[in-house]
Amino acid sequence: MDDFQKNHTPQDAGESAVIAAISTAQAPGGIGIVRLSGTRAREVADRVFRSPRGKKIADAPGYTALYGHAYSPEGERLDEVVALVFAGPASFTGEDVVEFSCHGGLTILKGVLRAVLAAGARAAGPGEFTRRAFLHGKMDLTQAESVMQLISAQGSQAARIALSGHDGALAKRIAGIRQKLLDGAAHLSAWADYPEEEIPMVDPAALRCTLGSAQEEIDRLLSQFDAGKAIREGVDTVLVGRPNVGKSTLMNLLAGCERSIVTQFAGTTRDVVEETVLLGDIALRIADTAGIRETEDPVESIGVGKARDRMRRAQLVLAVFDSSQELAQEDRDLVEELRQVPAVAVVNKSDLETKIDIKYIEQNFQQIVFLSARSGEGLAALEQAVAQVLHTASLHPAEGILFTERQRDAAKRAGQGIEEALLALDSGMTLDAVTVSLEGAIGALLELTGERATEAVVDQVFAQFCVGK
Repeated sequence: MDDFQKNHTPQDAGESAVIAAISTAQAPGGIGIVRLSGTRAREVADRVFRSPRGKKIADAPGYTALYGHAYSPEGERLDEVVALVFAGPASFTGEDVVEFSCHGGLTILKGVLRAVLAAGARAAGPGEFTRRAFLHGKMDLTQAESVMQLISAQGSQAARIALSGHDGALAKRIAGIRQKLLDGAAHLSAWADYPEEEIPMVDPAALRCTLGSAQEEIDRLLSQFDAGKAIREGVDTVLVGRPNVGKSTLMNLLAGCERSIVTQFAGTTRDVVEETVLLGDIALRIADTAGIRETEDPVESIGVGKARDRMRRAQLVLAVFDSSQELAQEDRDLVEELRQVPAVAVVNKSDLETKIDIKYIEQNFQQIVFLSARSGEGLAALEQAVAQVLHTASLHPAEGILFTERQRDAAKRAGQGIEEALLALDSGMTLDAVTVSLEGAIGALLELTGERATEAVVDQVFAQFCVGK
């Protein structure tokens, strides 16, 4: 158990009360769960639960199930339930946990929860079950944060990243970096504090090598953050191009339905049409915009202005060109506007005779996809090109990836501490200065995993959770 957990156990923090919440979705379903956790969870649960054979939850061993009914304080039978008993410390929270599996109607679930609260439990706050697991040393802060990532995962890759985090992949990666820094700091401190002992002199070259290796690993972690964020949170994406190049047809292909109106008339799309689609493992919050061209139509002109504004703010642009026509001036102007924007060139209508200047497109885009939005041919190539532009293709979830801004900030501060240590070493400063910088980097990594986090940081982490988890 780390320093924060030792000093902030649930009992010391006034959190020894039994907490309860509905732990399944707030929507009708086949089954719903009301969860209780605390040192007196069995006692509270027995005030609500009655078994046909008179069995008591208090007497049940851990990891067993009892069949019975839940009753209100007035003795009204609420539902037939299965009570699952998990004895602490071998439970999710580290405390005694009881879960009532009920029929999944919201009225029934709320009735059972009210009965549990009347029996002596209190309503759990956001993330309070996971917070207790953290405080009891069942997981570190990175594993706790991965819980919400698992719940909100929008694709299989996002789920794999979250699961690896929950399994401790990021924590292990951070621990490896931290150990390198600890070894260096320990040698520096021992050599400085015990000059009478025969401790080997610090070798600046060896220390520089150790710090450089740690810095490389921190830099790699930080470089993967944006790609990981794209997989977890999705990407603001804009479809742009001149009128009638097939933007709306592509939008409908990606959405899997007729989301945008498609006609042969230029200027059909005048406002921004938005949809969230899953392209491979990446959620694209995609916007189909008005065709970019000079127009005297005041309504269409407003749409063109919106298109340009969304394009400049986008995280990804799919620039659509008509393969069956020669490049127009609007196409070339669009290419110039996209030079500083992450973009994929989508050469549409690939099923028709090619008239477009392919060399010009190749000279101005790193990723080019030939596609027929009407037939769907080339969609797999578009998926691969987007993954390359967003750098998600090279992610390996099992390595451990930073997945919150809090983690990123801590890693950045650790990297800055290492840089300062290297600078002090190369500048000929005293080794004490190197030690101070190293200790700052180590402290940042300890905060990242929650081993030296303040209560305010912990509060902020769990404030993001849903109630019941």
